[in-house]
Amino acid sequence: MKWQDRRLLDLFGIDHPIVQAPMAGISSAQMAIAVSEAGGLGSIAAAMLTPETLRTELQIVQQGTSRPINVNFFVHQAPEADAERDAGWRKRLAPYYREFGLPDEAATGGPVRAPFSAALCEVMLALKPKVASFHFGLPADELTAKLKAAGIVVISSATTVEEARWLEAKGCDAIIAQGAEAGGHCGMFLVDEIARQAGTMALVPQVVDAVKVPVIAAGGIGDGRGIAAALALGAAGAQIGTAFMLTPEAKTTTLHRTALRRADDNSTTLTNIFTGRPARGIVNRYVREVGPMSSDAPAFPLAASAAQPLRAAAEAKGSSDFMPLWSGQAPTLARELPAGELTKRFVEETAAVLSRVRG
Repeated sequence: MKWQDRRLLDLFGIDHPIVQAPMAGISSAQMAIAVSEAGGLGSIAAAMLTPETLRTELQIVQQGTSRPINVNFFVHQAPEADAERDAGWRKRLAPYYREFGLPDEAATGGPVRAPFSAALCEVMLALKPKVASFHFGLPADELTAKLKAAGIVVISSATTVEEARWLEAKGCDAIIAQGAEAGGHCGMFLVDEIARQAGTMALVPQVVDAVKVPVIAAGGIGDGRGIAAALALGAAGAQIGTAFMLTPEAKTTTLHRTALRRADDNSTTLTNIFTGRPARGIVNRYVREVGPMSSDAPAFPLAASAAQPLRAAAEAKGSSDFMPLWSGQAPTLARELPAGELTKRFVEETAAVLSRVRG
């Protein structure tokens, strides 16, 4: 396939304008290797990794492929403990703890998602993957400068034109325009009114018109039709997540896979009750009864602490009622194919759509 817009291909050193979305707890080293070997940009999700585990994961990937790779981080501000809010949240969840016979002190774990740090930056500088991507903005200026000085391409997610302009002004080499359809955490960082977030079709062309750097469309894209549409809107490429969640390389649990297979276009919602930030997932009992949005939820990522014991107890009984079932709005487009083969299918499908449109 000969792509007319080579900006992303040249920037990342890849063959096809397809980015595998980094999905914490779901994407794997094997998935990243497969996608990169197929000519796309494979990604590692490092939001839940320590510097030591990141080093190990990166080394596994770099042993498996010499192709470019992306490593993704969260850059949220670590919240201060709020004992009163935490106590109120525990009280809200107390009936569920009693249902599963859990002691109140079961919810004692701290946040499982840590922001990008100097220690993580040192791992990146030592192993030098091609791309560093960020969610919720950018890290401190000095850390961003270190990455760029080392030749690492820096990209981040924007959910509004304002965020895209801010990222470009801060030195982003490319911007992911994330529409409301996207699964997992919404990357908003300058705004917090989730109900006003634009969808991918509306957001992408406005971001393209507002910035000079390449734009990557994300949210609800799961096949060649979506990729072709993104390119038609002016994007230089597409980021795809949910469509990879049924691949054998994905760490998606059996319960999560079952939920994805049963889901349709009306199965997901945005909820903050799992982590404290809005994230899109398949509706289950916990979301219906406690959320989907709750002003009582502790700040990100502290809400995860109280939910984790409920999730573990439910999963032990074969239930997905209390687990985060992350998914975008197009779960029916997920396919049970190896990640590399799926990437190649995306290329073939996109070529066919573009050929048909061009006549």
